[in-house]
Amino acid sequence: MRRGFGRRDFRVALALLLGGCGGGGEAEGTVGVAPTPIASGAPAPAPPPVAPATPGATGGWWRPAATATWQWQLSGTIDTRYAVTAYDVDLFDTPVATIDRLHAAGRRVICYFSAGSSENWRGDDAQFAAADRGAALDGWAGERWLAVTSANVRRVMRDRLDLARAKGCDAVEPDNVDGYANRNGLGITAAQQLDYNRHLAEQAHARGLAVGLKNDLDQVAALVDAFDFAVNEQCHEYDECAQLKPFLAAGKPVFVAEYKAAYRTNAGGARDRLCATSRAEGVHTLILAEALDNSVRFTCDPE
Repeated sequence: MRRGFGRRDFRVALALLLGGCGGGGEAEGTVGVAPTPIASGAPAPAPPPVAPATPGATGGWWRPAATATWQWQLSGTIDTRYAVTAYDVDLFDTPVATIDRLHAAGRRVICYFSAGSSENWRGDDAQFAAADRGAALDGWAGERWLAVTSANVRRVMRDRLDLARAKGCDAVEPDNVDGYANRNGLGITAAQQLDYNRHLAEQAHARGLAVGLKNDLDQVAALVDAFDFAVNEQCHEYDECAQLKPFLAAGKPVFVAEYKAAYRTNAGGARDRLCATSRAEGVHTLILAEALDNSVRFTCDPE
């Protein structure tokens, strides 16, 4: 859900100071644009119910096709009406009943959690030691970067993967897995990040869960074989989607979220051009509010 203030963001900040293409703030993302309507106002015809992959089975996890579509909502009551392949929802806050309802409608469920930062409102936050925590994440109150080499941090993340399996998630989206590229206060190196991200993928697969690589564009080529799909924020806005081509070449889907005000309003045809580019590139793009609360939703995929 977030972009740390790293190498790329210095570039963005400079562009904003010069009057460039800022993506808008959270308040801007909650303007009164209705969610994408379901045709005829009724729930879309559902595919057969989905049974989650058998945990721990050899090769027994969902492998989404490159044509898979998605919905991303991390706050508020989940709107289950969208005719998409998969829903990406919060691991902690989403009730099992909602996951079951999505499965009954033929949807896959991706469960989001932060694997690279502590969040002081999470029920397991006290399990992190003081030495596990680094610098605060700029713009994200209550969050601190986590030490990716810490055995304790890895234990907590394995427990979170156990929770995802217990709740019936088909996949996970570990966030903030690019601490090395940010001011993390822990001296995280690119090699340490690669090792940690591979550990997350291996542990997810061992539990029968698919796993997505979140952002971390500079390590895509090294990690594409370990991950089942990619989730990216704002690669269209910052002209970075080409870095995700290894996933497409491997037949794996790329899910993109964009927040820029011009995309939401379609000012000057900005959203039309965005969606034409998205379809040509073969990625699956949503235009959303930064709050990820379903208050704004446009999709570049047919539904």
